[in-house]
Amino acid sequence: MKTEKVDKKQAILDAAEKLFCETGYEGTSTRQIAKESGANMAMINYYFGSKEGVFVEIMNERIAGFASQLKIINEDKISALEKLHKVIEGYVNRILNNTAFHKMMHRELSLTQRPEMYDKIKDAMSHNMQLIDRIITDGIEDGTFNKVDVRMVIATIMGTITNIVIAPHKVISCSNFDLSNPKDKKIIKDRAVAHLQDLTTVYLTTKR
Repeated sequence: MKTEKVDKKQAILDAAEKLFCETGYEGTSTRQIAKESGANMAMINYYFGSKEGVFVEIMNERIAGFASQLKIINEDKISALEKLHKVIEGYVNRILNNTAFHKMMHRELSLTQRPEMYDKIKDAMSHNMQLIDRIITDGIEDGTFNKVDVRMVIATIMGTITNIVIAPHKVISCSNFDLSNPKDKKIIKDRAVAHLQDLTTVYLTTKR
């Protein structure tokens, strides 16, 4: 019975994520989520309290998933530069493996009418930022990296990947390029990882 409850809760989350990506937060109703997931309205209210509760749970799950990956990288006995390169590769893969979700998240959280939702996930997002911050700061403290504006470096990495997802035509001139095509996706993944790893290596390690 417990497994059935867990399965139903996950079914609600999966259905909601699909609908949020397709029609946006405002365009999705709890009734649609119930129909798509095979659950009823009472179950959605029981597990999440509201549509907002479902959205926040989806966001926190995604953020926590990346936090686990960052924690493993942070604890690895390798150099700060190698850790940062692993972070870049992991972040590019996570974002490009589900571009629809990333677009939706970026769109919904950037809207001015969503401050209360952002407040509910900002702690989890802040935790991930601190883990990346720690890697770069450790590199500065041990003399591997130059003294830089750490948060600007993180923003450069994340902003570049977001820009690629939202406007791929900026980096691909081919008119029939499609991020949902595995071959095209691999091309852009490899380019993004190589570019960001080269960029951070030169910026952080070239002595000035």
